Amino acid sequence: MAQEYRIISADSHVNPRPTFWRDYLPGKLAERAPQVEETDEQDFILFEGNRTPYIMLSSLAGKKAEDFKFTGKMSDARPGGWDPHERTKDQDIDGIDAEVLYGGGPLRTENRELAVASHRAYNEWLADFCKGAPERLLGIAYVPMWDLEEALDEVRHAAKIGLRGVLIPAAPPEGEFADPKYEVFWNTLEELNMPANLHVGFSGGRTPRFDNSTHFLSDMLMSKLGMAEPVANMIFSGILARHPKLKVVEVEGGVGWCAFAIQYMDHVWEKHRYWTKSDLTEPPSFYFHRQIRGTFVDDPVAVNERHTIGVESIMWSSDYPHSETPWPNSRQSIAKHFAGVPEDETFKMICGNAQRLYNIY
Repeated sequence: MAQEYRIISADSHVNPRPTFWRDYLPGKLAERAPQVEETDEQDFILFEGNRTPYIMLSSLAGKKAEDFKFTGKMSDARPGGWDPHERTKDQDIDGIDAEVLYGGGPLRTENRELAVASHRAYNEWLADFCKGAPERLLGIAYVPMWDLEEALDEVRHAAKIGLRGVLIPAAPPEGEFADPKYEVFWNTLEELNMPANLHVGFSGGRTPRFDNSTHFLSDMLMSKLGMAEPVANMIFSGILARHPKLKVVEVEGGVGWCAFAIQYMDHVWEKHRYWTKSDLTEPPSFYFHRQIRGTFVDDPVAVNERHTIGVESIMWSSDYPHSETPWPNSRQSIAKHFAGVPEDETFKMICGNAQRLYNIY
């Protein structure tokens, strides 16, 4: 019997244990995989001469805010971050039918061979994770962008192993995404029906700093608002106009700011389209509504401004198991956000839009 979907989180996360690298990296590269050092107080990740504390902020689902801590032990993290069977149990607790999955990702290393291989290794691990409940666990691939052929190879491989889209940076390592050489990349995403996903911390805005509380808290805000830049670039560069079937998702950036951005982009275009020799034949809002999607966790402004933003452009998410997640109270959060919203519009934003975008049937 086919899965009946009612609520889909368009942005949730996995936290694979660092020990997985030894099983998924090829050949001798496996010998360079991160290792885990356990102590009584906290765990550390050992990699390329660095000893890094295990970060707990990505594993705080279900904990009270007053109990949050920055570092800790993996044994204190919810196993749903790496165990698909535990994950579906937590989905059932929360009343969630399926999740689009980000997080984990390739190794941060200066060694090019290891970096590229770690993209394939992570994507293979994620595909295996999703096999635990393929109708409920929907992975997004990382793509190495240093070399276009490597990127295209990984996009095709990701589609082949059942991943539902690709994560891209705000800009490529060299040049601009609007450069002619990237046309084949956008063509391939269109042909494979693979959305391009831009995630906070990876694709726009500040990555939160932890040197003091003021920096961290202000950077959390700017990580959201910073998503406006890559979205505007995708529109004004003409990428979306040239590739009408391409969908671009700004992930975890919230959506309320889009109400201002949409109208202001139209204003800027009307004032400056001639001297800048803009190639757009329609106002920016046209391309936004047709091809941009965004996810939010806690954003009542997005719901209030849904008709300016476009109901079809908005997708709810739980962000499990990160610190911002409402788990295990997502249904209560949804009820609060969508109180008074027509049922058909609510369904689009909590299920239908993600279902259609990622072919979840």
